[in-house]
Amino acid sequence: MTGTEAPQDGPVVQVDIVSDVMCPWCIVGFRQLEQALGMVGAGAYVRWHPFELNPDMPPEGQNLREHIMEKYGSTPAQSDANRAHLQKLGADLGIAFNLTDDSRIMNTFAAHQLLSWAQNEGLQHPLKMALLNAHFTQGRDVSDEAVLTDVAASVGLDREAAVEVLSSGRLAEDTRAHEAFWTSKGISGVPSMIFAGKYLLTGAQGAETYAQMLRKIIAENASA
Repeated sequence: MTGTEAPQDGPVVQVDIVSDVMCPWCIVGFRQLEQALGMVGAGAYVRWHPFELNPDMPPEGQNLREHIMEKYGSTPAQSDANRAHLQKLGADLGIAFNLTDDSRIMNTFAAHQLLSWAQNEGLQHPLKMALLNAHFTQGRDVSDEAVLTDVAASVGLDREAAVEVLSSGRLAEDTRAHEAFWTSKGISGVPSMIFAGKYLLTGAQGAETYAQMLRKIIAENASA
Protein backbone atom coordinates (compact mmCIF):
# COMPACT_ATOMS: atom_id res chain seq x y z
CA MET A 1 0.00 0.00 0.00
CA THR A 2 1.32 3.39 -0.92
CA GLY A 3 -0.01 6.91 -0.95
CA THR A 4 -2.14 8.42 1.80
CA GLU A 5 -4.79 5.77 2.32
CA ALA A 6 -4.91 3.99 5.67
CA PRO A 7 -4.25 0.24 5.37
CA GLN A 8 -6.69 -2.30 6.67
CA ASP A 9 -4.05 -4.00 8.81
CA GLY A 10 -0.31 -4.32 9.25
CA PRO A 11 2.31 -1.73 10.16
CA VAL A 12 2.66 1.51 8.22
CA VAL A 13 5.95 3.34 7.73
CA GLN A 14 6.26 6.94 6.61
CA VAL A 15 8.61 7.31 3.64
CA ASP A 16 9.52 10.73 2.28
CA ILE A 17 11.04 10.51 -1.20
CA VAL A 18 13.00 13.41 -2.63
CA SER A 19 13.06 12.93 -6.40
CA ASP A 20 12.84 14.37 -9.89
CA VAL A 21 10.51 13.32 -12.70
CA MET A 22 13.58 13.09 -14.97
CA CYS A 23 15.27 10.55 -12.69
CA PRO A 24 14.90 6.93 -13.88
CA TRP A 25 16.46 5.64 -10.67
CA CYS A 26 13.65 7.29 -8.71
CA ILE A 27 11.01 5.02 -10.23
CA VAL A 28 13.40 2.06 -10.00
CA GLY A 29 13.93 2.78 -6.30
CA PHE A 30 10.21 3.17 -5.70
CA ARG A 31 9.42 -0.16 -7.35
CA GLN A 32 12.10 -1.78 -5.20
CA LEU A 33 10.48 -0.18 -2.16
CA GLU A 34 7.14 -1.68 -3.21
CA GLN A 35 8.81 -5.09 -3.39
CA ALA A 36 10.25 -4.56 0.09
CA LEU A 37 6.86 -3.62 1.51
CA GLY A 38 5.48 -6.87 0.15
CA MET A 39 8.38 -8.80 1.65
CA VAL A 40 7.74 -7.48 5.16
CA GLY A 41 3.95 -7.19 4.96
CA ALA A 42 3.90 -3.46 5.62
CA GLY A 43 2.28 -0.40 4.14
CA ALA A 44 3.79 2.98 3.49
CA TYR A 45 2.60 6.53 3.71
CA VAL A 46 4.59 8.04 0.83
CA ARG A 47 5.19 11.73 0.35
CA TRP A 48 7.09 13.00 -2.69
CA HIS A 49 9.34 16.04 -2.45
CA PRO A 50 10.85 18.16 -5.24
CA PHE A 51 14.40 18.05 -6.52
CA GLU A 52 15.62 19.32 -9.86
CA LEU A 53 18.54 17.46 -11.34
CA ASN A 54 18.90 20.24 -13.90
CA PRO A 55 17.33 23.45 -12.55
CA ASP A 56 18.93 25.50 -15.34
CA MET A 57 17.57 23.31 -18.12
CA PRO A 58 16.08 25.60 -20.83
CA PRO A 59 12.41 25.26 -21.82
CA GLU A 60 13.24 23.28 -24.96
CA GLY A 61 15.21 20.71 -22.96
CA GLN A 62 18.19 18.80 -24.32
CA ASN A 63 18.83 15.54 -26.10
CA LEU A 64 19.24 12.93 -23.37
CA ARG A 65 22.32 11.19 -24.78
CA GLU A 66 23.99 14.55 -25.42
CA HIS A 67 23.19 15.65 -21.90
CA ILE A 68 24.55 12.50 -20.27
CA MET A 69 27.73 12.66 -22.32
CA GLU A 70 28.27 16.31 -21.37
CA LYS A 71 27.42 15.87 -17.70
CA TYR A 72 29.24 12.62 -16.99
CA GLY A 73 31.81 12.46 -19.78
CA SER A 74 30.50 9.12 -21.04
CA THR A 75 31.17 7.82 -24.52
CA PRO A 76 28.39 6.81 -26.95
CA ALA A 77 29.20 3.14 -26.25
CA GLN A 78 28.94 3.71 -22.50
CA SER A 79 25.70 5.57 -23.00
CA ASP A 80 24.25 2.66 -24.99
CA ALA A 81 25.38 0.15 -22.37
CA ASN A 82 23.89 2.20 -19.54
CA ARG A 83 20.61 2.51 -21.43
CA ALA A 84 20.45 -1.24 -22.02
CA HIS A 85 21.17 -1.93 -18.35
CA LEU A 86 18.46 0.48 -17.24
CA GLN A 87 15.92 -1.01 -19.65
CA LYS A 88 16.68 -4.56 -18.45
CA LEU A 89 16.39 -3.51 -14.82
CA GLY A 90 13.18 -1.65 -15.57
CA ALA A 91 11.66 -4.64 -17.36
CA ASP A 92 12.31 -6.80 -14.29
CA LEU A 93 10.39 -4.23 -12.20
CA GLY A 94 7.53 -3.71 -14.64
CA ILE A 95 8.84 -0.38 -15.95
CA ALA A 96 9.03 0.23 -19.69
CA PHE A 97 11.90 2.63 -20.29
CA ASN A 98 11.18 3.49 -23.92
CA LEU A 99 14.35 5.50 -24.44
CA THR A 100 15.48 6.35 -27.95
CA ASP A 101 18.17 8.45 -29.58
CA ASP A 102 15.59 11.25 -29.72
CA SER A 103 14.69 11.14 -26.00
CA ARG A 104 15.05 14.47 -24.26
CA ILE A 105 15.61 15.63 -20.71
CA MET A 106 13.26 18.45 -19.78
CA ASN A 107 12.81 21.19 -17.20
CA THR A 108 10.62 19.88 -14.36
CA PHE A 109 9.84 22.96 -12.29
CA ALA A 110 6.24 23.17 -13.53
CA ALA A 111 5.74 19.46 -12.82
CA HIS A 112 6.95 19.96 -9.26
CA GLN A 113 4.50 22.81 -8.76
CA LEU A 114 1.68 20.58 -9.95
CA LEU A 115 2.81 17.81 -7.59
CA SER A 116 2.78 20.25 -4.67
CA TRP A 117 -0.81 21.16 -5.49
CA ALA A 118 -1.80 17.53 -5.98
CA GLN A 119 -0.60 16.67 -2.48
CA ASN A 120 -3.22 19.03 -1.03
CA GLU A 121 -5.79 17.34 -3.27
CA GLY A 122 -4.86 13.88 -1.99
CA LEU A 123 -3.66 12.72 -5.42
CA GLN A 124 0.06 13.43 -5.34
CA HIS A 125 1.15 9.80 -5.52
CA PRO A 126 -1.02 8.88 -8.53
CA LEU A 127 0.13 12.04 -10.29
CA LYS A 128 3.79 11.24 -9.62
CA MET A 129 3.37 7.74 -11.05
CA ALA A 130 1.50 9.11 -14.08
CA LEU A 131 4.17 11.74 -14.76
CA LEU A 132 6.96 9.17 -14.59
CA ASN A 133 5.03 6.94 -16.96
CA ALA A 134 4.31 9.83 -19.31
CA HIS A 135 7.99 10.71 -19.52
CA PHE A 136 9.75 7.35 -19.52
CA THR A 137 7.18 5.09 -21.20
CA GLN A 138 5.10 7.39 -23.38
CA GLY A 139 7.87 9.82 -24.27
CA ARG A 140 5.70 12.86 -23.60
CA ASP A 141 7.04 16.32 -22.83
CA VAL A 142 6.27 16.79 -19.13
CA SER A 143 7.48 20.38 -19.24
CA ASP A 144 4.56 21.27 -21.53
CA GLU A 145 1.58 22.69 -19.66
CA ALA A 146 -0.95 20.98 -21.94
CA VAL A 147 0.69 17.61 -21.27
CA LEU A 148 0.82 18.31 -17.55
CA THR A 149 -2.86 19.19 -17.37
CA ASP A 150 -3.76 16.11 -19.44
CA VAL A 151 -1.81 13.89 -17.04
CA ALA A 152 -3.38 15.63 -14.04
CA ALA A 153 -6.86 15.07 -15.42
CA SER A 154 -6.07 11.40 -16.09
CA VAL A 155 -5.64 10.75 -12.35
CA GLY A 156 -8.80 12.61 -11.34
CA LEU A 157 -7.51 16.12 -10.75
CA ASP A 158 -9.56 19.04 -12.00
CA ARG A 159 -8.18 20.15 -15.36
CA GLU A 160 -9.17 23.81 -15.02
CA ALA A 161 -7.71 23.99 -11.53
CA ALA A 162 -4.47 22.47 -12.84
CA VAL A 163 -4.33 25.07 -15.60
CA GLU A 164 -4.77 27.81 -13.00
CA VAL A 165 -1.98 26.43 -10.81
CA LEU A 166 0.45 26.43 -13.70
CA SER A 167 -0.60 29.67 -15.39
CA SER A 168 -0.65 31.69 -12.16
CA GLY A 169 2.64 30.38 -10.83
CA ARG A 170 1.20 30.77 -7.34
CA LEU A 171 3.08 27.75 -6.03
CA ALA A 172 6.43 28.65 -7.61
CA GLU A 173 7.86 30.36 -4.53
CA ASP A 174 6.71 27.59 -2.19
CA THR A 175 8.17 24.94 -4.50
CA ARG A 176 11.53 26.71 -4.62
CA ALA A 177 11.50 26.91 -0.83
CA HIS A 178 10.63 23.22 -0.62
CA GLU A 179 13.55 22.34 -2.89
CA ALA A 180 15.88 24.56 -0.86
CA PHE A 181 14.79 22.86 2.37
CA TRP A 182 16.02 19.48 1.19
CA THR A 183 19.25 20.74 -0.31
CA SER A 184 19.91 22.55 2.97
CA LYS A 185 19.63 19.15 4.66
CA GLY A 186 22.44 17.83 2.49
CA ILE A 187 20.35 16.13 -0.19
CA SER A 188 22.39 16.29 -3.39
CA GLY A 189 21.24 13.19 -5.25
CA VAL A 190 18.02 11.34 -5.90
CA PRO A 191 16.19 9.25 -5.05
CA SER A 192 16.72 10.10 -1.41
CA MET A 193 14.34 8.21 0.87
CA ILE A 194 13.83 9.26 4.46
CA PHE A 195 12.28 6.47 6.52
CA ALA A 196 10.19 7.38 9.58
CA GLY A 197 11.59 10.89 9.42
CA LYS A 198 15.06 9.85 10.58
CA TYR A 199 16.84 7.28 8.39
CA LEU A 200 18.19 8.30 4.98
CA LEU A 201 18.95 5.99 2.08
CA THR A 202 20.17 7.57 -1.16
CA GLY A 203 20.01 5.93 -4.56
CA ALA A 204 18.05 2.87 -5.67
CA GLN A 205 19.27 0.56 -2.92
CA GLY A 206 17.36 -2.61 -3.81
CA ALA A 207 14.42 -4.42 -2.24
CA GLU A 208 16.43 -6.28 0.40
CA THR A 209 18.09 -3.12 1.73
CA TYR A 210 14.73 -1.38 1.93
CA ALA A 211 13.22 -4.43 3.62
CA GLN A 212 15.96 -4.37 6.26
CA MET A 213 15.22 -0.72 6.95
CA LEU A 214 11.47 -1.36 7.17
CA ARG A 215 12.00 -4.24 9.62
CA LYS A 216 14.24 -2.03 11.76
CA ILE A 217 11.59 0.70 11.99
CA ILE A 218 8.76 -1.73 12.65
CA ALA A 219 10.78 -3.35 15.45
CA GLU A 220 11.57 0.04 16.95
CA ASN A 221 7.92 1.07 16.86
CA ALA A 222 6.86 -2.22 18.43
CA SER A 223 9.23 -1.76 21.36
CA ALA A 224 8.47 1.92 21.90
